Amino acid sequence: MTATTATTARDRMLLAKEAARHVGRLSDAEKRDALLAIADAIEASAPAIVAANAEDLERGRATGLSTALQDRLRLDEPRVAALASAVRDVAALPDPVGRVLDERVLPNGVELTKVSVPFGVVGSIYEARPNVTVDIAALALRSGNAVVLRGGTAAEHTNAALVDAMREALADRGIDPEAIQTVDSFGREGARELMHARGIVDVLVPRGSAQLIETVVTESSVPVIETGAGVVHIVLDASAPLEWARDIVVNAKVQRPSVCNAVETVLVHREAAERLVSPVVAALQEKGVTVHGDHRVSALAEGVVPATEDDWATEYLSLDVSMRVVDDLDEALEHIRRYSTHHTESIITQDDASAERFLAEVDSAVVMANASTRFTDGGEFGFGAEVGISTQKLHARGPMGLAELTSTKWIARGSGQVRE
Repeated sequence: MTATTATTARDRMLLAKEAARHVGRLSDAEKRDALLAIADAIEASAPAIVAANAEDLERGRATGLSTALQDRLRLDEPRVAALASAVRDVAALPDPVGRVLDERVLPNGVELTKVSVPFGVVGSIYEARPNVTVDIAALALRSGNAVVLRGGTAAEHTNAALVDAMREALADRGIDPEAIQTVDSFGREGARELMHARGIVDVLVPRGSAQLIETVVTESSVPVIETGAGVVHIVLDASAPLEWARDIVVNAKVQRPSVCNAVETVLVHREAAERLVSPVVAALQEKGVTVHGDHRVSALAEGVVPATEDDWATEYLSLDVSMRVVDDLDEALEHIRRYSTHHTESIITQDDASAERFLAEVDSAVVMANASTRFTDGGEFGFGAEVGISTQKLHARGPMGLAELTSTKWIARGSGQVRE
């Protein structure tokens, strides 16, 4: 299916708004069948999607796209299969629309019911993340919404191939394909139009760099759910077992360093420093990680790069990590309060009191004890996929799944009552 013939980004968003009326009325079974068709279409289109992705990667390398963004951009056959699998996971989830959230009867007999309803049109601005194209479209459709996507120049060919496959699948099921729109072909002007489409687009979710997110939050007149950068911390408490500390820190940094839930700073309790710093640093270095450490870390391990003030506030998205020795849990918590982006933090400890204090006091979207920060993910949380990881406090916080793409309305049923 070719792209819509709409001549402006606004035209496409208006088409999405009209399609949202259709999608919002679909039954649970119809939405599930549509997503299963999309998953099949993505798999069937895998060769074309991978070929389009190769074009984007070649251009990215030529234009100096960072290694982290190249990793996020890259799609091969297994990754395409994973995208289809994620769509099937979303299809299998319970319908979030029509849930009864509250009900009561007024003294005059009017019956009130609060139910979940779709937003209508969900927009997203992101960069070099073709998985977001599929994840947000799937979650939007499952929750009865249309979607408008601005995926950035770096993934333009890949996103076009994915959107074509998904629109064709909808059309084959008799569902208005205008429910999935992209404004990529309009470049930065398309992004600007999307940010200012108040009254057409109901909510906007940015995914990407801190700069991109700040731009969307600052410039948008459409309500924004803010997803934040991930300056993620792990605290190695005085009682942290060496095996847990080493394995969790290495996993959190190395398993996929280019994503927002990868650890960027490790804080080591002074009482555990001599026991933990050297083996943890060595395990990281064995995996190719550069450790940026303070003077106490440098004194306990070899090959450490001296850390600067900037390191504590840096989201590396690479095989780099900063490490600091702190005197106690109080100092660790103060460091996190100062430098955290309120995404994910974890403590490794066998002291229940320290764990519970950390879980209670740290003000982040996800707070963990004795687990890798890489678990902050919609798929891992059982959402099938995620729209993003919200670091704000209104409406949605943490990994955003289907429920976060719904709003509410009150339904009143009366029998002729009037207000006195």
